Amino acid sequence: MNAFSRRGACPALSAPMQTGDGLLVRLNPVAGGFAPKSLIGLAESALRHGNGIMEVTARGSLQVRGLTAESARLLAAEVDALGIAARAGVPIETGPLAGIDPQEIADPRPLAERIRAAIEEAGLTAGLGPKVSVVVDGGGQLAMDAVTADVRLRAVRAGGDVRWAVSVAGDTLGAKPLATVDAHAGRDITVAALRMVAEKGREAHTRDLSERQLASLAGWHSFAPPSVLPEMSGRTEGGAVEGYRLPIGFFELNAGHALGIVLPYGSMPAQNLINLATQASHLGATEIRLAPGRALLALGLSPSACTSLQTAATALGFVTDPTDPRTRIAACPGAPACASGRIATRTIAETIAKQSADLLDASLTLHISGCAKGCAHPGTTALTLVGDENGAGLVVDGTAKALPDGYRPGYDAARGVAAIAAAVRRERNQGETAAACLTRLGAAGVAELYRRNQ
Repeated sequence: MNAFSRRGACPALSAPMQTGDGLLVRLNPVAGGFAPKSLIGLAESALRHGNGIMEVTARGSLQVRGLTAESARLLAAEVDALGIAARAGVPIETGPLAGIDPQEIADPRPLAERIRAAIEEAGLTAGLGPKVSVVVDGGGQLAMDAVTADVRLRAVRAGGDVRWAVSVAGDTLGAKPLATVDAHAGRDITVAALRMVAEKGREAHTRDLSERQLASLAGWHSFAPPSVLPEMSGRTEGGAVEGYRLPIGFFELNAGHALGIVLPYGSMPAQNLINLATQASHLGATEIRLAPGRALLALGLSPSACTSLQTAATALGFVTDPTDPRTRIAACPGAPACASGRIATRTIAETIAKQSADLLDASLTLHISGCAKGCAHPGTTALTLVGDENGAGLVVDGTAKALPDGYRPGYDAARGVAAIAAAVRRERNQGETAAACLTRLGAAGVAELYRRNQ
């Protein structure tokens, strides 16, 4: 077992990361998912060696929390005994339905494998930071639009052929388009971009490349200029990508169907996962895949089995409805689960989801962070609640690291958000999103609503 990884690194099985509630390990299976029996075995191992909490991250990785140095070693040994091969090296991510989705433009897995092999052949892995990643998106029902990456390759149709639209540094909307090329050139551009990043050091990303470097990449055997790339989805005022389908509900596959469910706030007791996987196995599921958006996909089901598993998942506390307000809240474990947490994030989140659901439309995300580290959502959100020595601070259009615009006691934070929701309810114009209304009310006005009546 290696020394504990620093925060910001990827806490793999061989390098657990110290957190406020013990060590954390992250697992990305090479196969993309688990046989139901393998997931049951992994969850049982998490119960034995961790604190009984398992997570699926926003990028679709599985995490086990609350480990010690010794129990992390035992967990790794049991994962190996289960025959679960964990992914290593630079993450080359494809969609959760890659290769089995009748609506995808192209199967992205062959190109992803060619890129992975080329990176290894070029010896780039050691020179790249742990957060450097590549997305190869074949399109379809669950595209990778909302997943950020250093290099993204997105399948597009060009006449009767498939080309790959290559862009860098962002999600589908924010990334800078470079060129539309064939798979061979797409692999070469990706490797060239990562070589440039590696030359800048392990803290570098493609966002750090110069305009001259980007221009050289954009001119690489381009079949079409960036101006002819397909129109991307728009982003709402609160930062959400419009048109992005949540991985919730029924999905038709090339063979059979899949059911997608989300873990509330990305977290669930391991026993609930055991119960879910057991039920999925009884209903004929062949695989349970991880998916971006803190989700699981049970594959190989009949339509009636999907319905039965959805009912069971709802009873177990999973999110099974895409309109569930909990899908709009990012919340870390918080107090008392995490020693760094200053506020009870999950309790606050549940209260807000019940009392202020109409505020949480598709235009915004609410981030509730136990401390200023902002583990659950490092990016900007329309509203962020963050715990510190003064209570629960509110940051408007910022991150957990920003100076709060106002405070109220942590136990009463949900009431402050309810006051904001009531104001939005009163002031919202017809057809206006919640995020747009908040922008119109202004940061100072929103903060005053939150602080009032302490």
